[in-house]
Amino acid sequence: MNEQPVVLITGTRTGIGRHLAQYYAGAGYVVEGCSRKNPDWEAQNYTHHAVDVSNERDVVRMVAGIGRRHGRLDVVINNAAIASMNHVLLTPASSANRMMEVNVTGTMIVCREAAKVMMRRKYGRIINFTTIVAPMALAGEALYAASKAAVVTLTRILAFELGQWGITCNSFGATPIMTDMIRGVPQDKIDQVVSGLAVKRLGTYEDCSNVCDFFMRPESSNITGQVLYLGGVS
Repeated sequence: MNEQPVVLITGTRTGIGRHLAQYYAGAGYVVEGCSRKNPDWEAQNYTHHAVDVSNERDVVRMVAGIGRRHGRLDVVINNAAIASMNHVLLTPASSANRMMEVNVTGTMIVCREAAKVMMRRKYGRIINFTTIVAPMALAGEALYAASKAAVVTLTRILAFELGQWGITCNSFGATPIMTDMIRGVPQDKIDQVVSGLAVKRLGTYEDCSNVCDFFMRPESSNITGQVLYLGGVS
C-alpha cells in the first residue's frame, strides 16, 4: 500500500483546481486529478484523468483504479463545476439541467465512489466547493447558486451518512478569484459581490488551499457538516 496520502481533486485543468493539484503535489501528496480535457501542464506526483464528473461509468472506473493502485484515498476535493450567468427569464432548461448534472450529481457520484474506498481504512476527508453567490442571492446567478446550495445540503447529509467510517464532509465557498469562470462575469457584478463582503477584496488561490488545509488536517476529525464562506459572508 502507498504510504503517502492520496488526494483526488476534480476540475484540475485550470484555475483553483490546477493550483490545488500543484500545491498538494509539492506538499508530498500523491495527487490524482480530472477534468473533461487534458491540461497543458504536468507535475511530479500528479496523474491526470480525462473524465467528466457527471459520467457515472467513468468516475466509477477512475476511483476504483485509484483504490487499486494506491490502496487508499485520503482526501477528495470536489472543485469541478460549470456556471452560466443569465436572468432566469433567459435561462434555457438545457443550461439549467447541465449545471445540476455537473455541479450536484457529479459531486454526489465522486463522493459516493470515494467513500467506498475511504471506508476501508475508516478515514477520509471530503471537501465540496460551493459559492458565496448562494447566500448573497446575486441576481443573474439563480441556477448556479441553486446548484451550489444543493451541494451544501448534500454535504451536510453526507456528514451524517459517512461519519461512522471516520469520513468528514465539509463545503467551502470562496470569494471571487480571477479564474476563467469569473473572467466572463461583468465587472459591475464582481464589484457588487466584493462590496457586500466584510473583507473587501478578491480571493486568492492561497485562500483556497488554506481552507482545504484546515479541513484536511487529522486534527479536524470533529469538523464535519460545516460550510465555510470566505470574506465574511454568512
